[in-house]
Amino acid sequence: MPRTTLLRQLLQQRHLTTHEAFAAQYERAAARLAELDRDPRLASLQVSPRQFDRWYGGELLTLPRPDACRVLEHMLGRPVSELFSRAYDGDSAHDRDEESSTGQQATSAPPPREDDENPLDIVTRTRQLTASNADDATLAFLDSSLEGIASRYEQDGPYVLRPQARQVRQLAHTLLDGRQPPRTRRELFRLAARASGLLGYMAVNTGDFALSEAYCTEARELSREIGDLDTDLWACGTLSFSLYYAGRYDEADACAAAAVERAPHHAQCIRLLANGRARALGKTGARRAVERAIGQALRLSDLHEVPVGLTSCISFEPYGRARTLANAVTSHVALRNTAQVLRDAEHIDDLVEQSSSSWSRSLVRLDVATALLQQRTPDVDHAMALGREALRLCGDTPISSLYQRSRDLHEQAEPWRDHPAVRDYGDEFRTWSSQPAALAMASSAS
Repeated sequence: MPRTTLLRQLLQQRHLTTHEAFAAQYERAAARLAELDRDPRLASLQVSPRQFDRWYGGELLTLPRPDACRVLEHMLGRPVSELFSRAYDGDSAHDRDEESSTGQQATSAPPPREDDENPLDIVTRTRQLTASNADDATLAFLDSSLEGIASRYEQDGPYVLRPQARQVRQLAHTLLDGRQPPRTRRELFRLAARASGLLGYMAVNTGDFALSEAYCTEARELSREIGDLDTDLWACGTLSFSLYYAGRYDEADACAAAAVERAPHHAQCIRLLANGRARALGKTGARRAVERAIGQALRLSDLHEVPVGLTSCISFEPYGRARTLANAVTSHVALRNTAQVLRDAEHIDDLVEQSSSSWSRSLVRLDVATALLQQRTPDVDHAMALGREALRLCGDTPISSLYQRSRDLHEQAEPWRDHPAVRDYGDEFRTWSSQPAALAMASSAS
């Protein structure tokens, strides 16, 4: 005999008592839920006549499959624990009244004690707690998307890759608005933090320092929420990087120093020391502090056995030794340690030239060109030739660091403005910096 479940009552109220009428409503609800939850699998769900008869009649031994439960809850606005709760009760009061009127003794089991729980409620709640709107394939897709962005960054640049990074961040945030078990939720936090971190780095390269600070703050907060120290320290390094190019050198050093103090032996501290502390300290003229920071970064490089070559500038992996030395070169330029700049640049020249990063090759050339002008006997022709090479290497993919250093070289060559090589560099710099992206950087730097 059919059981009077809440689902049966609701279907009767809505005149959905035939398979045809119910199935049409169910499939529309499944399609809506698929769009809301970004889960296209749901859109193909259907109900067979036999399934409908069992649900409508309350003839259930177990709950429907999880996806079907989600659609039913969306369609009827009630948890499945309530929709099917009467299906497991004893006979209805109406049945017991009929038995009493015929003089038959009721044979149903005694009612449960008040402290007992409905087994269906327990099973339903367990499924709800372990349900997830993000499976392993989705997490792997997001992770590989971030890796792809990082691996292509120095070839394609921020303007090409920023939309993809934003999509990854948005999808991670949308999924986090749903329900996941702890392991999946932790991974989504990590992926969301890294997507924000990449966007923060890109914002520095496009000269939008306020936006970069916001993204970096988000990356730090999300990574700290799950105890992801690696991403947290990387985000601190990117925030220091942003503060440096915004001209806030004391803050850039303080940000990096605080992060190093939290985990002084961590591999991410190589970047914090070389890119964060040493360069900012160089701008403030703190010679001994620069040497200490560079020395500490190189000792950590030996401790962690990092790659010798030039690692990607945006990578979440620890700095390679060549990139650490390239940052040391920039620090010594600020201190006008000309001889040290030329020695270090020569030491990493082969590794830099073998790198696929045109930005790195350009930046090292600009540092060396500046040092050549700082010598006791300036080599103006060589310096300007390196400057022109740097502009041509980065071509139509300018970033804020290249804009600032090429502009600084132009300003430092002012005493030789009548020299033909300086005039040629000035003409090329003006043409290069007239690109819309470079003009935006000039506006943010002014």
